[in-house]
Amino acid sequence: MNRRNFFKTSALAATLASPLLARAAAPAAAAPFAPSPEAGWRVFEVTTRIEPQAADGVLRAWVPLPSMHEAAWFRPMGNLWQGNAASMQLMRDPVYGAEMLVAEWAPASAAPALEVVSRFAARDRATDFARPAAQPLALPAAQQALYTRATELLPTDGIVGDTAQDITRGLKGDEDKARAIYEWVVDNTFRNPATRGCGIGDIAAMLESGNLSGKCADLNALYVGLARAAGLPARDVYGVRVADSRFGYKSLGKSGDISKGQHCRAEVFLERFGWVPVDPADVRKVVLEEPPGKLALDDPKVLAARKQLFGAWEMNWMAYNDAHDLALPGSQNGPVPYLMYPQGESAAGRLDSLDPAAFRYVLTSREIV
Repeated sequence: MNRRNFFKTSALAATLASPLLARAAAPAAAAPFAPSPEAGWRVFEVTTRIEPQAADGVLRAWVPLPSMHEAAWFRPMGNLWQGNAASMQLMRDPVYGAEMLVAEWAPASAAPALEVVSRFAARDRATDFARPAAQPLALPAAQQALYTRATELLPTDGIVGDTAQDITRGLKGDEDKARAIYEWVVDNTFRNPATRGCGIGDIAAMLESGNLSGKCADLNALYVGLARAAGLPARDVYGVRVADSRFGYKSLGKSGDISKGQHCRAEVFLERFGWVPVDPADVRKVVLEEPPGKLALDDPKVLAARKQLFGAWEMNWMAYNDAHDLALPGSQNGPVPYLMYPQGESAAGRLDSLDPAAFRYVLTSREIV
């Protein structure tokens, strides 16, 4: 348990959060959707409580931890955990650096329980496209290869490559290509409320079937896969919403019980701006869910979100990792598409991570002011 590191950050939490006291007490604004780093840092605490049913054989659980270290917009501040598992250890995926707490209970353990508390600081992101870097930016070679490569669920050839070529035909610069793919995804996809969880992100199947519906892990994975197929480094970032939107968007926030608040976002690397946040899936979420529901693409709320979500994120959200097709350490089953939900398994097989009531886990969030 890294108790010392967690409490060492308490002073930092107070420093970051103190300018936010007055704003935190204010009601949600009806201002236009316009995330900005100028709004300052916010500090949050997320508690994950797992109480899976006892099993005859060994019972295992994997809890994602915030592991994106981005000085400009996201800073993990430590984790605490307690429980009655026979072993509990912090582990890191060697490819993507995704961190997780891995717990294991002995066969027939009574009332398995685990609680993890994570703190982090975050502030809004907004790319100023009027102020490019003086010199072209480049990723290190290893990251360039990682974020342009194909994975099982993110192929870059076949129908994915053909579609990317059609979207970007005649375009020269990476920014123009990235914007064209964003607009294409917004125009051609749909959020499907019947999709379980956040979706799987099988983008070739989506394109081959012509059914371009789903949720964030589908729609934003489609953006990432098309961007990679067009030669642009891109990545999904998996996380969970932790607070209501301060811009009054009911569909773009979640607070209190966030057990079903998971949300996948995307980034694309542009040589004049570095990593640029995008979120076409949230544009489609606004269309479907923002009151009164089923808004038109030219509705003012949709237009505002669409304009900002190429280049900006409101950071009422905790970032876990950017890992694709992840092999869980010690698992007796195959890889998971991503690590955004608590995962568990027994001798009978993998537990249903998309059903908190059956798996028996609860995530809650609070802002520290």
